[in-house]
Amino acid sequence: MTSPVRALWDAPAAVPAPPRRVWRDWVLVSVIPALAVVEASVRTDVPWRWLWAVVLTGLASTLLWRRSRPFTMLAIAFAVGTTVGLATAGDPQLYTTAYFLILLYAVFRWGSGRAMLGGGALVVIGMLLTFLATPPEPADIIGGVAVAVTTSTLGLAVRWRRRARTRELEQVRLLEREQLARDLHDTVAHHVSAIAIQAQAGSAVAATDPGATMQVLRAIEAEATRTLREMRAMVGVLRAPDDALAPTPGLADIRALERTVPTPPPGAAGASPGASGRVAPAATPAVVVRLGGDLDSVPPTVAAAVFRIAQEAVTNARRHARGATRIEVGVDVDADGVRLEVRDDGGGAASVAPPGYGITGMRERAALLGGTCEAGPAPGGGWVVAATLPRAGWTP
Repeated sequence: MTSPVRALWDAPAAVPAPPRRVWRDWVLVSVIPALAVVEASVRTDVPWRWLWAVVLTGLASTLLWRRSRPFTMLAIAFAVGTTVGLATAGDPQLYTTAYFLILLYAVFRWGSGRAMLGGGALVVIGMLLTFLATPPEPADIIGGVAVAVTTSTLGLAVRWRRRARTRELEQVRLLEREQLARDLHDTVAHHVSAIAIQAQAGSAVAATDPGATMQVLRAIEAEATRTLREMRAMVGVLRAPDDALAPTPGLADIRALERTVPTPPPGAAGASPGASGRVAPAATPAVVVRLGGDLDSVPPTVAAAVFRIAQEAVTNARRHARGATRIEVGVDVDADGVRLEVRDDGGGAASVAPPGYGITGMRERAALLGGTCEAGPAPGGGWVVAATLPRAGWTP
């Protein structure tokens, strides 16, 4: 077999699987016998009309299995119809016979590659036998072939359109999952990292400074509250209809990253391990935010992406930058677009941090808006994340 024929031969049945039966099937099975009887009563000039009415009535039940067993039902209908036609030396001239086209359509709409090839062969053989028994006019041959080809083509067209639609939906679901994964990572990782850092600082000062310990606990409570609030907002967005979506974070919300945290007293940290067995950090780096330019001119989608990139960059710096005391977040909006830079003064530990999804998510967010995002060691020391989102990436 040639390659196209082999590919068609091995083609699976339609996906998704068809429903076994719907209400339309029962309507067809009920209406077709009645139509056959009425037509046989009215068209007295048709030979063997009552025999054909009985045959068509009996074969109507094949419509109930046309989706689950399309080739078998088509084979039964065409075998019986061709046999009766040869026995009576004539075509079935009742118009009700047209429902056989539904069986042919079902083969190309729902059947496997073998079923389609077999169904096409059955139709060709049935036509040839009928034409040999009663030689038809050229117009009848052309008309019969045209109807069969049109019906088969319609079944294939609907099948391929449905498959393309399924692939589109799968792609949309994949994009939604990626978006949700980025949002969950950026939101949860940021706050949980802050809670972990606060807990390490608290374990270091618990024995020497009860007041600082209470301040740490309050900071942990605040971070946990923010995490729950953002998670509820995200779940609300997923549950809400399209016209009731929760507001997305903007550029002004980046200032929320700038908040003070308690610093353990000298000598209390860095010398002894905390409760978790890890050495507590000597200090939590301060975060300084600078916003410049016309912030209101940035579309909400772009502003939300900049916020998430900044949030993730700050989280990475606080978790991985060894000895960092300061994290600077700068956002500049001008005629060319938005530029974001997050820089720390640590020892560059982020360069050897275990790989994760944070940098990948930041790059994906920037790329979706036609921009870029790079992360690496800064020339003067520390680590820098720089993202550029040009206006050409979001303007129509």
